[in-house]
Amino acid sequence: MANRAPAAGGPSGPRPTLLAAAADRQADLQTLLRALNLRHIAAVAGDLALRAAKSGLSHEAFLHVLAQQEVDARAQRRVERLLHRAGLPPEKTFRTLRLDPLSPTLRLQLERLRTGAFVAEAVNVIAVGPPGVGKSHLAAALGHELVLQGHPVLWTTAATLVQRLLAAKRDLRLPQELAKLDRFPCLVLDDIGYVQHDRDEMEVLFTLLAERYERRSVVLTTNLVFSDWNRIFKDPMTTVAAIDRVVHHSVILDLMGVTSYRVKEAQQHREARPAVTEPSNRKE
Repeated sequence: MANRAPAAGGPSGPRPTLLAAAADRQADLQTLLRALNLRHIAAVAGDLALRAAKSGLSHEAFLHVLAQQEVDARAQRRVERLLHRAGLPPEKTFRTLRLDPLSPTLRLQLERLRTGAFVAEAVNVIAVGPPGVGKSHLAAALGHELVLQGHPVLWTTAATLVQRLLAAKRDLRLPQELAKLDRFPCLVLDDIGYVQHDRDEMEVLFTLLAERYERRSVVLTTNLVFSDWNRIFKDPMTTVAAIDRVVHHSVILDLMGVTSYRVKEAQQHREARPAVTEPSNRKE
């Protein structure tokens, strides 16, 4: 009796060929996805395809899941890049900000600022208050919130930025340095009140504020009320002009009445200490 040909799909049938074709197609798909810069889809497509087949997803639903995952992954990578560039203190976020010492008015202002709308409108934010009330933490928390929304932010102390601008001016590249800073819709300048400027420092700081006026947002923290800003800009006319540009479109966070958390912690520490009993010299 003649030997029968092996059945289709048997041990020596076309199944290995089909499997090889599927493997080749999957490899080609990976290459195509990476060529299209769809790195996340390339990484998850295989597993998602198996899950989609088991769940009975339509082709359209499967494609929607893939596209959504790629969009989410790109958004996350963008946030990571923005956080790296921003230089924000990583621990100073709204999650760690103590809101209980703040007045209801201040809390309402913060809730509105957290939407990020002030950046689109090129509005400035000025946090004014004595040392230790959380001005820097508040400004950094706003910066973090903006980054999570996709806004490029740069955090720097006023002293550091002034020195950066002075170096650029000496090298005849101040316009280029200002153009670099202009790429950030929000610039956070911490501790502007601590900088004692000479005339050159005052001029570059004023130039920066004037350049950003009505075009880009600046978040400032300062321990000086506006009537004391002549200590920063020295010249009365320049002081008035600087205040005018900063305050014209701004939200002012008045923390002058907030008690320093450092003072509170020191008081609590003293109160928690056990009382020291003087030794008695009386003989029994």
